[in-house]
Amino acid sequence: MKYLHSMVRVRDLDASLRFYCDGLGLREVRRKEVPEGKYTLVFLAAADSPDAEIELTFNWGSQEDYGSARNFGHLAFRVENIYATCARLQALGYTIHRPPRDGHMAFVRSPDLISIELLQHGQLPPQEPWLSMPNSGSW
Repeated sequence: MKYLHSMVRVRDLDASLRFYCDGLGLREVRRKEVPEGKYTLVFLAAADSPDAEIELTFNWGSQEDYGSARNFGHLAFRVENIYATCARLQALGYTIHRPPRDGHMAFVRSPDLISIELLQHGQLPPQEPWLSMPNSGSW
């Protein structure tokens, strides 16, 4: 397993970039604009830790009050086999809230309700029971 990134929702992308980049010295390593979803993802990293990133998520036009519960989004981990990882978590009694129907991504919550994103290293072909499993709860 390899640690990938932590996601933080931001209200003002420019102000956040000023803080993280100008203030803390992180650098922007990539950006993804998603017009159909009305959001922007900006990935930042420190020069001495290029593999550990912070993902800033800016939801265009959102008036949602993130408060202290919604400002932190999730931790992400790359896994060698997403189906085996999800099966192991289920066997331990955890709910897979967003099953890996696509063979690439899943979400589960920690006991403290922290969302954990699991990302398949590469992509596996879709398979049951995950393919037919609906989302549950929130992540």
